[in-house]
Amino acid sequence: MKTTKIPFSDGRIQPYGKQEKVNEILKTDSIELRSREEMQELFGDFDGNLRLVTERFNVKVYAKGLEVFITGDGRDVKNARRALIAMLKAVKNGGQITQETVAEAVEGSQESAGNGETQLAHLPHFQPQTPGQENYLQAIESHEVVLCHGPAGTGKTYLAVAAAIDFYRRKKIQRIVLTRPAVEAGEKLGFLPGTLYEKVNPYLIPLFDALNDLLRFERVRRLMERNVIEVAPLAFMRGRSLNNSFIILDEAQNTTYSQMKMFLTRMGRGSRSIVTGDITQVDLESGQQSGFVHALKILRHAEPHVGIVELTRKDVVRHPVVEKIIKAYEKHESQGK
Repeated sequence: MKTTKIPFSDGRIQPYGKQEKVNEILKTDSIELRSREEMQELFGDFDGNLRLVTERFNVKVYAKGLEVFITGDGRDVKNARRALIAMLKAVKNGGQITQETVAEAVEGSQESAGNGETQLAHLPHFQPQTPGQENYLQAIESHEVVLCHGPAGTGKTYLAVAAAIDFYRRKKIQRIVLTRPAVEAGEKLGFLPGTLYEKVNPYLIPLFDALNDLLRFERVRRLMERNVIEVAPLAFMRGRSLNNSFIILDEAQNTTYSQMKMFLTRMGRGSRSIVTGDITQVDLESGQQSGFVHALKILRHAEPHVGIVELTRKDVVRHPVVEKIIKAYEKHESQGK
């Protein structure tokens, strides 16, 4: 790899035509192709294949003759080149490049961070923004079971889903299971129309949102079709034993004692269980004890296998107004006691 001043496009990948020159020192590497037909197959229609690579690794790509140049940060350039080589191999073997081919090439080219650091740098839009979030990710890395509680907007679910995807990419687990209890304030399943699945599906939407934000929709769909990712209501967990899985229970404050015990005993060999919830937002019927609150009490000293993480208002990373709203409600509720 060499360091040089090179021209690159201003956003949209333009393998042909005039390039805009910039005065920046960047790392660059290149790949030599055999023909323009091979180049077209590699780039895809409207440069669609390249766009997936450049968005994932934050690199710029352009062509000069039959040579393809990649420029950006050193590690990103190295990983992007690996992905392009894997895609090119598929072309040379007489196959066609599909979105699945590109996705697998990108995932297979990831370079691990190593040295025991939290290996999540290649996922988009999720880097820990606070010390609390960093502690949360470290706990997920080092504990088989993690219980995380905190207010809305602290990234409890989002970071857990991101970690699950990262564990799968590093081949530490074989599947991802996401679940929630079908309980909400003022809602009764019996009054909702449709089959059982249609009734519980609205409760699972936040988990789908996190998945689709971290992975492309088509990629999520394919992984679900292959049963690599499963999103299901908590009731569907009963009687199962999940091996080599990353299991996330969201909105756990709305579990009963028996439901929480059932969930925590579903974990099989080689699995991770992450339980998230907000203990100030329990929607169970009056008199019912939250299984999550109970678990936080009895598992607090179950080290080294169980980790407990508390996130606070300082860890809120949504729109700044969310933190102000949470603070206002806490003030009001404390005055009312």
